[in-house]
Parts: sequence; C-alpha cells; structure tokens
Amino acid sequence: MTGEQTAEPSYVDAIAARAAAAPGAPALVTAEGVLTYGELAARIDGLARLLVARGVGPEQVCAVALERGPHAVVAMAAVSRAGGAFLTLDVDAPPPRLRAMADSARTGFLLTTAALAEKLRLAVPGPTVLVDEEAGARSEGPWEPSARAALPRITASSLAYVSHTSGSTGTPNAVLIEHRGLTRYLRFMVRDYGLGPHTIALQLAPLGYDASVRDTFAPLVAGARLVLADRSVLLRAEGFAETVRRFGVDTVLSATPSLLTFLTRHETIAAELRGLRLTVSSGESLRPFLAADGHRALGGRLVNQYGPTECTMTSTRLHLPERPETSADLIGTPIDGVAVRLLDDDGPDPVADGEVGEIHIAGAGVARGYCGRPALTAERFLPDPAGPPGARMYRTGDLARRRPDGNLEYLGRGDRQIKIRGYRVDPAEIEGELLGHPAVTGAVVTAETDGQGRTYLVAHVSGALDGVTDAALRAHLARTLPFHLMPRRFARIARVPTTSTGKADRRALSSPAADRTP
Repeated sequence: MTGEQTAEPSYVDAIAARAAAAPGAPALVTAEGVLTYGELAARIDGLARLLVARGVGPEQVCAVALERGPHAVVAMAAVSRAGGAFLTLDVDAPPPRLRAMADSARTGFLLTTAALAEKLRLAVPGPTVLVDEEAGARSEGPWEPSARAALPRITASSLAYVSHTSGSTGTPNAVLIEHRGLTRYLRFMVRDYGLGPHTIALQLAPLGYDASVRDTFAPLVAGARLVLADRSVLLRAEGFAETVRRFGVDTVLSATPSLLTFLTRHETIAAELRGLRLTVSSGESLRPFLAADGHRALGGRLVNQYGPTECTMTSTRLHLPERPETSADLIGTPIDGVAVRLLDDDGPDPVADGEVGEIHIAGAGVARGYCGRPALTAERFLPDPAGPPGARMYRTGDLARRRPDGNLEYLGRGDRQIKIRGYRVDPAEIEGELLGHPAVTGAVVTAETDGQGRTYLVAHVSGALDGVTDAALRAHLARTLPFHLMPRRFARIARVPTTSTGKADRRALSSPAADRTP
C-alpha cells in the first residue's frame, strides 16, 4: 500500500473528528485550567498554517523544544498537520546533547519559547518559531499569512516523528518513524486497552522519548482527557498521588517497573494506586516487580509491553492475569499488524517453538531506518523473507522463546548475557527475590570482573537495611535460588538511580563511584 492510498485518517484527523463531534469536551487538563477539543483543534490548525507559511512541509524535521504542557502538545500535532515530522527534545537535558540530537535528525526548524531559545541556543537552518509569542499574536487577531496557507494531506508513507535510541552513547542514532506505523499503533491501543471519552489519562513519560508520543496521543485519539503535570511532581510519591486524586486519573500508559516499584512501596498512596483502571508498563523487565507482589498494590488491569524504538514503541503486549507467572519474563503476543520472528544465528532460519531465537520484528511499525546511517540501517533492517516483496524486519539483538500458548518469553540481550561458571544468569530473577525481603525497597543486580578475570554478581540494594547483614540477605535468597545465582557482594545505596526515562541506571551502578558497601 502506498502513502497515496492511505486507508485510515492520521492521528491528527482523529483529534479533529473528536473536536467536530464534541467541541466542548475536555482535552487537556492542567492545574491552570482546561483546553477543550474544539480549542485544541483550533490551536493545532492555526499553528500548522503558520508553519506551512514558514516553509514546513513533508519530510522536514521540526525540533520541539518546550516544557511539558499544552504548548508542547499543540506543537507536536501542528507539525504533523503541516506535513512535517516532529523531534521532541527534553529541555532539561544538557544542551550539547540536544544539539547532537538535532544535528543527527537533520532538523530544519525549531519550535520553542523565547526563554528556552536563549537558554538552549539550538541553531537550525530554517526559521525558529517562538510559540509563546505566536500564541499571543494570534489571540489579538488573525495572522494573515498563516490563515491563507493550505494544509497538505498526511500520507501513510510520510515521516511522522524522529526519536533517538534510548541509552545511546556518543552521537545518538535518529530513528525515522512513518505515519503508517504511528497511526495504526495509536488506534490499536485505543481498541486493545479500551480507551475512550471516559478515560482520564496521565502524561507521565518525559518529552524527548518515544513513550511520550504514546502518552500524549493515544488518549487524544480515543477522545479522552489528558492530564498534564510537572514531571518533578509526578516522580514524588505524594505528588503522583495528589495528581491522581485531584484530576481523577484512572489510566497510566507509560510507567517503568522501576517507577512502579517505587510507588507501590509507599503505603500512604495505596488508595490512589488502587483507583487506577489501567496501568501499562514498559522499558524494563517487569518480572522483579511481579515476583515481589507489587502488582497487588495496583487496581484494575496491568499490561506489560515490549518493543524497541525502531518499531514504533511497542511490538508485543501481555495483559497480566490476577495471578501472573513470576518464574519467567513474559512479554505476550504481537500487537495487530506486527509479526515477531525468532531466528537462529545460522541462515538465519526460524527456530522451533520452545527453542531460543533472536527476535526479529516485521510489520507496519518497522521504522524507515536511521537518519544518515545507511550502513547501520542495512545491518539492522533486513529483508523479511516471510513478508511481501520489499518488506523488512528489524533485528533487535534480544533473545526469546515462544511457548505453546503463543506467548513470548524474553531471555535478555544476546550481546549482554551474564555467564557465571557456565550458567546463563537472569538478573531479574535475583532482583525479584531481593525485593521480596521486607527491608528492601530497591534492587539492581550487575556483573563485575575480578582481578583474575572471573565474572561475579553485585547486588545493589536500598531500604531500611541498617540491621540487615549480608549474611541475612544471602539466607533470604538461598531459600529459592541456586548457588550460582548468589551475589558475591551487596552494595548499600540510598536509592536506585534512574535514567531520565525512569529506568534503573545500571551503567551508573556499575561504576566504582556507585559502590556504597560499608
């Protein structure tokens, strides 16, 4: 199917349709007030026409460097409505990194505010649009050039957004995602998770990461309310609870297991967590959280998602039963329009069910590739022998096996396997058992190498551990784990460090400075 044969409207069209049907319905909710769907659609349309008048069009990348809030939501959607592709930037990240991201994405335009433009000093070839000043101008009267600018039709094959691979070092790799993958994915989420006008969702993921695209636009495609709050507030247990309580939040679409572990250890916010109708986890192994019975603190449904940035955020999902399995890391089955192929190293050929293979992802969500990196694109994005002519699949580097019921069991990275005396070790299994100790509130297991080249395990633990000895922690683990899964050392830490996306920062814990063992 070509881009000119688009079978369904884009996500921006879905927002416009909701505005036409219910213009007074709440769309964006903040502490300062409410923006209705009618008002949201009008702002998107007005900014889109201004962007077209400034030269934005198909295949042109526009960096959105804005604080979380209505301006950022409008800017992202307006770029799409103008035919361009947005690149969201986390304005709290170091400016040199932001400049590297903008450069690697071949950014042509910048949407920001006057204050942030001065702070970040991002240079782009095309115009810089100061959305705070443009919003003020439009509130005083129509801006004639933008009013006359015609808006293009969004096609399935056009570039929708650019996102960078999480945890990249050096020059970040810019991933190119098309509208066909984005719109199908957002519509799938609405159907599969039962989102609708009744939903009150919380935007939780930081801007600058692809999870924020899901956080922001899946609720709006569903006609739901999207609650916007400062992320620093949401990362505090009481702040999170107050936001949920004040706005009646019932849905969280982008929570990492690390954040869920942190929240569920605070008994004072139990009522707010029980009030959630739907919680979606992604980004890390959910197994330690489940093994520690953290899911019992959540109300409603819990969904585990898996997928790389290169495949439009999510490729598989598992709706967790009331009593989930904790002996394996299950990631479920492929979402609509996605195929997961488990291939061996030789050939590669498909492996039999139950055998370990490398995950290759095919379907509509597969990215166009990496911007300006043809060799890397060719290495990771391979022809799909089981697909139609010209189809490609993404080689993830992750290992899995398919169970008889069709669910995939995730087995970790093929290039980061931990081997201890010949045994393959899954850190998530040890972390889950550690979190089952009543004094442990956080646990991350890493691998180190001693002076004789031998690999051993270090358990980094946080909590009220003043009276808990290493021997006591070993005794706790020995009840369920074999000897080869026993950490050699335990490092006490004040709290588990996390990346800006909310994942446990294992790299920081692996550094010598992270060792807090008395």
